[in-house]
Amino acid sequence: MIEMTGAPRSAALGLKRGLARRCPNCGEGQLFRGYLKVEPSCEACGHDTASYRADDGPAYFTILLVGHLVVAPLLCFSFIWTWPVGLVIALTFSLITAVTMTLLPLVKGGFIGVQWATQTPAAT
Repeated sequence: MIEMTGAPRSAALGLKRGLARRCPNCGEGQLFRGYLKVEPSCEACGHDTASYRADDGPAYFTILLVGHLVVAPLLCFSFIWTWPVGLVIALTFSLITAVTMTLLPLVKGGFIGVQWATQTPAAT
């Protein structure tokens, strides 16, 4: 495994690489094998990406972002209160689901990138 020991680790760099869904160590290899499954190791540098624990943190931050950036502003629109309930539920749940599913891998990548930058060890 090739480690970038001499390079400085910053949270901004780790976050940037994680949001791009790239290896936080080199920025080249893919971080995910599928939608949310983390690659065991980077194919470019061999960094052990499976050692980072991103259990409930990304889901929590995604819910926090969606709640504050989507749900709260939606309550300001009059259609929420005046349109038929079934139509409002269908439209808003579709929007909230799409935004959540889009943000979750990005937030998980950023979460892993910050763990890499702070050299947070995995819990055993």
